[in-house]
Amino acid sequence: MTTTPTTPTTDRPYELAVTRDLVAQHFLTVPDPGPEGEVHSHAFTVELHFAGPSLGEYGYLVDIDEVNAVLDDLEARYRDALLNDLPEFEGLNPSVEHFARVFGDRVAASLADPNPTELAVRIWEDGTAWASHRRALD
Repeated sequence: MTTTPTTPTTDRPYELAVTRDLVAQHFLTVPDPGPEGEVHSHAFTVELHFAGPSLGEYGYLVDIDEVNAVLDDLEARYRDALLNDLPEFEGLNPSVEHFARVFGDRVAASLADPNPTELAVRIWEDGTAWASHRRALD
């Protein structure tokens, strides 16, 4: 697995990425999901990509320790959990695409750093497949 950075633009020339591995379970709820319709685990790798136009007082786009603290909390929430049973997946097929958005919702709600203006969450569900979700940060 390799990460591919986004292309910086003049309005967000700084980028920072942090990754975390976790194992979670799910089953797909679409018609005829095949074996994916049974409960199974994935060794997910979550990549958080932050981008923004400026650095903070100490020369950081975002404090990596703060990002790691948010990831610690989210890893504890999702580690070995059955995603289908969590309230944030109610009514959703727990696809890796939805997982990327849900994960980003929680990161955006927990992060207090004002510098980054964009967050992209990429979640790898194995060594060859990933999905991502990108959002602006307030």
